Amino acid sequence: MPPLTSVPPSRPLPLIVTSDGDLLDDLLRLAAAGGVEVEVAVDPAAARTRWLPAPLVLLGGDQAEPCLRARLPQRARLVLVGRGRGLDPGWQVAELIGAEHVVTLPAAEPWLVDRFTDCRGDGTPTGTTRVVAVLGGRGGAGASILAGGLAVTAARARLRTLLVDADPLGGGADLVLGWEQLEGLRWPALTDANGRVDAPALVRALPSRGDLVVLSWDRGDLFALPVEAMAATLDAARRGRDFVVVDLPRQFDDSAVTALQAADRTFVVVPAELRATAAAARVVAAAGPHCRDLAVVVRGPSPGRLRAAEVARALGLPLAGTLRPEPGICRGLERGEAPAADGKGPLAALCQRIVAELTGQPLAGAA
Repeated sequence: MPPLTSVPPSRPLPLIVTSDGDLLDDLLRLAAAGGVEVEVAVDPAAARTRWLPAPLVLLGGDQAEPCLRARLPQRARLVLVGRGRGLDPGWQVAELIGAEHVVTLPAAEPWLVDRFTDCRGDGTPTGTTRVVAVLGGRGGAGASILAGGLAVTAARARLRTLLVDADPLGGGADLVLGWEQLEGLRWPALTDANGRVDAPALVRALPSRGDLVVLSWDRGDLFALPVEAMAATLDAARRGRDFVVVDLPRQFDDSAVTALQAADRTFVVVPAELRATAAAARVVAAAGPHCRDLAVVVRGPSPGRLRAAEVARALGLPLAGTLRPEPGICRGLERGEAPAADGKGPLAALCQRIVAELTGQPLAGAA
């Protein structure tokens, strides 16, 4: 059994939150099998200061509703754990607290050992990956262009980057980058993914150039993306990438909700138009409960002279930035040129600032 720390450790450790003695014994045994030390909190009050820094939080079913009432912030790598066949509360409360997975013992023991192993201090990433989600306030808002620009900008900064296309009705993220001819797997080949996906194997299998990898749709039949495939992909991305951008649909299925809950920050792109703002209000109302950090990017032109601050105020969101008209981007996309690839222009400047803010890494032009 790994020792429980009584003094602050030199680096954050996985956190177990439960007052169920039998469940705690099981989780401590699994942590020992994974070769890690852990911290333990019996209730939300004891967990609060360690909630966000921990690379992984295992929340016992007995403490799910108390944590919800305590309004602990949503975070990535949160697992709701119970014992036996049933788990009460289940998915409804799990969604409200932002749990990425709901598991029961003993069935999930091997999977949990893998999660503990990921947190060992042997070079395995421990929560440093940044995940960004982008969605349009209405159709044609330019969300895919912003998502592509963020991914290209992060890769130019030497961050190992993954662009995930989660919109089956979009044109395809590979087309945004001009990569439609590149060999590699698309979503249909990964729809059976569940549980643990080997991060290096995923990167090798997808279309890539330099530090940028893309997971897009093919041009085949339309199908629903299984939530297990999205969860497994994001889990692998957190273990093998530095920066992840997810291009989301405006209508949320379970996979889109999973991505929203995993995102450190979500941007909704809204044209500076009255009808677009009204449409975006519905998107924001649907996305808001699943986001820990939601902001708006306002795109010009503004035919009615609607100001970006007015759009943000109408939506009740902070203004993350504005985009002036940039006709050269559309012309470049037709020629297979990725957005923000030259690092110049309003889109590139906004993407540089966003990546710099999220990673703490200074980028040229990010001021």
